[in-house]
Amino acid sequence: MIEFLDNLDTSIFLAVNGANSPFFDSFMTMFTGRFIWIPMYAMILWILFRSCRWQTATVYLLSLVCAIVLTDQVCASVIRPAVERLRPSNIENSISGMAYIVNGYRGGSYGFPSCHAANSFALTVFVALFVRRRAFTVFIVGWALLNSYSRLYLGVHYPGDLLVGAIIGSLFGFVCYHAARLSAGRLLEPQAASGGHQTIGVLDSSRVILKQLTPGAALRSLTPSASLLREISTVRIYRLVASDLMIAAFALTLAVIVIASILN
Repeated sequence: MIEFLDNLDTSIFLAVNGANSPFFDSFMTMFTGRFIWIPMYAMILWILFRSCRWQTATVYLLSLVCAIVLTDQVCASVIRPAVERLRPSNIENSISGMAYIVNGYRGGSYGFPSCHAANSFALTVFVALFVRRRAFTVFIVGWALLNSYSRLYLGVHYPGDLLVGAIIGSLFGFVCYHAARLSAGRLLEPQAASGGHQTIGVLDSSRVILKQLTPGAALRSLTPSASLLREISTVRIYRLVASDLMIAAFALTLAVIVIASILN
């Protein structure tokens, strides 16, 4: 069974990796970079700190960092040394001669699972759960998928590396997000009890925002105050604007990559 899956993985890799062009060589090389997405990462910080009180936003930010660090270390320092699966681009791999390599980039020795895919999906799942907007979720999942595919295009990962990495990253993103919600509630409960809003009941669509605004408060069937309803409405607007700005930052970065790839 393992041999069958390995052969299937190799066949898919060779078929997909073989579809290339000078334009996409440049495009995928830039798209897979970490620093080029700094504007998009900056918008994530803006979403956190403009739609939550700073104490709650700090908890979420630290949890997001933990999700990415844990994902990266589990993949790179635990699984890779244990599995020791050579990258398809590694010259010691028998298929390296058939792999299409871009600009001589071959990555490290081992590639299972893909840290790139794992980190991308850890970030994607965490932020998607925080924002909870369908259009935004479609956008950021698309970004993670294309970011993962770029590694296959460049010849440094098998499809299986990407799939397992995406699963691991998604799990850490999911767990760390919910840990952040729980931690924010427990850490800030005294503040909410002493001077926060009264316990209230709101529509399901507002419950997540409410818990992020007043993490120590319980939700019960009482009439919400007008001031809190205004605050929830303001947070919704902030998140709509911030998520739209994040998509705009992505579109601008993508346009720069496309133009640079054409001119290259």
